[in-house]
Amino acid sequence: MARYLDAGLELLDRQVLDCDGRPVGKVDDLELAIDDRGVPTVLVALLLGPQALGMRVGGRVGRAMAGIASRLAGTERPLAIPVEQVAEIGIVVRLDVSVDELPEAGRLEHWLCDQVVARIPGGRRATE
Repeated sequence: MARYLDAGLELLDRQVLDCDGRPVGKVDDLELAIDDRGVPTVLVALLLGPQALGMRVGGRVGRAMAGIASRLAGTERPLAIPVEQVAEIGIVVRLDVSVDELPEAGRLEHWLCDQVVARIPGGRRATE
């Protein structure tokens, strides 16, 4: 059954949890289907990560944010979670899949932990 919602209000910046309650990220932007009149009509996917946030922020700051994140993550595309994988929308967005089934989830965070945080004195303990 179709559900009508104010996507900006009910989804943006919400924490996303997998089916086991583990954090996946926050909803940084939305992917919408466009009808033949050019009007966004249907939610297709939730976009997570600094690339998506950079696109939403826009301007020089947003382009710089998305560009740096893309270089570090090795991909220009943010993590896209199809709306079919969303189990519940509430205070948090719950998925019906495990974060382990989302291979791109946390790629940038893992790289930052391995390449940056682990090199800070005492930081290796934080990455274990």
